[in-house]
Amino acid sequence: MYDASDPRASLATGKPAKAVNGRAFPATYARFYEQEPQLSDRTERTWIVRGQTFTILHTQTIAETVLDRRSQPDEYVLLIPDRATTAIVEVGGETQTINGHSLTFVPPGDSTIRLPAGGCVVRLFTNAATDLLEQASNAALYADPNPDVPPLAAWPAPLGGYRIRSYSLEVAPQPGRFGRIFRGSTFMVNFLEPKDGPRDPSLLSPHDHDDFEQCSLALSGEYIHHLRWPWTTDRAHWREDEHETCASPSVAVIPPRVIHTSQAIGTGINQLVDIFCPPRADFSAKPGWVLNAEDYPLPFLP
Repeated sequence: MYDASDPRASLATGKPAKAVNGRAFPATYARFYEQEPQLSDRTERTWIVRGQTFTILHTQTIAETVLDRRSQPDEYVLLIPDRATTAIVEVGGETQTINGHSLTFVPPGDSTIRLPAGGCVVRLFTNAATDLLEQASNAALYADPNPDVPPLAAWPAPLGGYRIRSYSLEVAPQPGRFGRIFRGSTFMVNFLEPKDGPRDPSLLSPHDHDDFEQCSLALSGEYIHHLRWPWTTDRAHWREDEHETCASPSVAVIPPRVIHTSQAIGTGINQLVDIFCPPRADFSAKPGWVLNAEDYPLPFLP
């Protein structure tokens, strides 16, 4: 349910939801500001959280740091939220200096990300990176997979083949366009327009997704994530509504079929990033919404 002023109100309605009577899969709320990191040394602290098809790594460093990845089987994402942070990315003989406030798709294989002066970066990997899944703070939750999430199927490789592809987040808002959306072969990332101050509680957007998780990354400010699970015929599977307050940095992983909306409540700048793995077909079908659509072809979409 969207207000008429919300660009998502123009999305085509989906197929009727299938009847489901299994257990209600829980959400994850990872509050990095109050939890111990999964990886830590003298200069680096990294928090790791997973969904069924992806893993998100939030890294904070205070000095020069090198982040290596070896034999990565598919494309992954490097998000640098802060303008002051610079990274040098090396993959297969290609080297690029990546400015801050950017989103970069990194090719498969061996790669190195060097942060000459430290900073904060976010990396997104699919569940093909099994070593990272095992390190996630919520790994036990996915010991039994959520049957509502289909197996991950990557989208087509970029035109001209895999290489380092970086995009600035300095994109002006445009009427009728929802956020700042970029897609690769494995992820879609929507760097939403920041909210200055609390969101109007009369203009929330409760909605659900039939068969994919949503990962909402709070980079600044504070949010309440409102979640409601659908009832089934078995009362034992019902869950109470949740209204979880999360400051930043934090992550909420929202299961399919759960009605949800995120309400900014911070008095300053509230910045949320929505992450989907694989990319969303409905957002991709909207002309002008995916800002790098010319680089990544669509699969055959029914």
